[in-house]
This record gives sequence, structure tokens and C-alpha cells, in this order.
Amino acid sequence: MKAVFISYDQAHHEAIIEILDRLSCRGFTAFGNVQGRGSVKGEPHYGTHAWPALASALITFVEDSRVDNLLSRLHALDESKPLLGLRAFTWNVENTI
Repeated sequence: MKAVFISYDQAHHEAIIEILDRLSCRGFTAFGNVQGRGSVKGEPHYGTHAWPALASALITFVEDSRVDNLLSRLHALDESKPLLGLRAFTWNVENTI
């Protein structure tokens, strides 16, 4: 099992939920308004007058067999709107309750 952390422009939220639904990735925790800036390019998401955009983040735990497909679809979404910003990271999950 893997943990997949997704950080994204708020405009991507519905599309990300749709991707999770289509891949039967039911469980997730979403973090509404988060601030940050990308490590490569893109505008900061600070929710300020100068930088009004905000980001969101989401973590989900998925079976190893679903990770590649999930990341592929997220990557396609990111490439379709490159100015918005979307990143995803995975971690191995050793134990759960």
C-alpha cells in the first residue's frame, strides 16, 4: 500500500476527486486552503492581495497496483493546465489500523 500526497491549485479539486472515483480510490483526506509555491515554476499560492490564488492538498492510501495509473492520470491533468500546478508524491505504508 502507498500513501499518495497531492498538492494542487484549487481549480483542480473536482477533477482530482473524479480521477479518484474512476479508479475506485475511495478514502482520502483533503486539506482545504493551503499555501505554497512550486519548486520549478509557477506563481505562488499565498491567498494574499499580491498572490491571490490558494492551493489545496489531499492524501489518499491506495493499493500498489493502482498507484501508476493514478499518477499517470494526475500527470495528464497537470500537463493539460500547466499554469495551475499539481504535484504528487508517494510513500510506502508499513502499517495501518
